Amino acid sequence: MARWPRLALPGVPLHITQRGNNRSTTFSDATDFLRYREFLLHASREERCEVHAYALMSNHVHLLVTPSDAHGVSRLMQQLGRVYVRYFNARYHRSGTLWEGRFKSALIDTSRYLLACTRYIDLNPVRAGITRSPEDYPWSSYGRLGLAHEDPVVMPHAAYVALGRTPTHRAREYRLLCGGPTVDDAEDRIRRATLGGSTVGSPAFDISCQTMLICSSPARWVRSDAIRCSSPLK
Repeated sequence: MARWPRLALPGVPLHITQRGNNRSTTFSDATDFLRYREFLLHASREERCEVHAYALMSNHVHLLVTPSDAHGVSRLMQQLGRVYVRYFNARYHRSGTLWEGRFKSALIDTSRYLLACTRYIDLNPVRAGITRSPEDYPWSSYGRLGLAHEDPVVMPHAAYVALGRTPTHRAREYRLLCGGPTVDDAEDRIRRATLGGSTVGSPAFDISCQTMLICSSPARWVRSDAIRCSSPLK
């Protein structure tokens, strides 16, 4: 069976997840987290991808990234895979793969789901039972977005910037957002869409993405069901 091309469009945010092979450990201590974050910073700048949010967990990662071109995210993840696996294997005297298969991703509608996705990522350590508060977890973007700490990896999205006129105000509003109830079924939609490689957004967003994808894809990929929408078109 042929594999579909991964959905990626310039200027459209992607929620990305990548897990350790067989759910094995990918970060054993603080040094591993720090090195991955350094590699992420370098690769995102080199491949011209803006990282809006991230959470590095013991056996997987979450990223929210906007590429400048359709292939930027693939190049970003390929570069991360090469340099981090080389580092990890050398440090722990191992060989072979570290991550399972291809990373999973979903296109995110900025008009409604961008902040929901950011929240979903930053609260991952809380949902996993690692910490009671996101501010106690050092390996996510919450420090930058919720506490206004310096983090060169994070480029806040316009939807986040619109939360307030100053960094302090934006951080306060984001803390309130993270402490409030989940927006309808947003988290479930983000989770399912990422696993299925589809979109999270309104019917109009789905149609817009499908049109952009078809216009930018080789003829061999053009099919009416090229995008598996997370919500039925109406």
